[in-house]
Amino acid sequence: MIAVEVARTASDTSDPMAGLRAVASLRRVADMLELTQVEEALRAGHGWPEIAAALGVTRQAVHKKYARRVAADLQGRKNR
Repeated sequence: MIAVEVARTASDTSDPMAGLRAVASLRRVADMLELTQVEEALRAGHGWPEIAAALGVTRQAVHKKYARRVAADLQGRKNR
């Protein structure tokens, strides 16, 4: 329920500063969730090209963003 409240605050333009703080909070949560899903995709054997396609970015972009942020056991992995 808290996520709904944060999303409501993020979309409410009556208090822009509160809205901006809520947007920043949502961005942090989305970034954390994305990293978790990238790691799980790598563990499942998916490669950077597949992950990039799912995220709507280039392979280079997703690799640059996550290659050093993923769990140590996933770093340097050569996936399809």
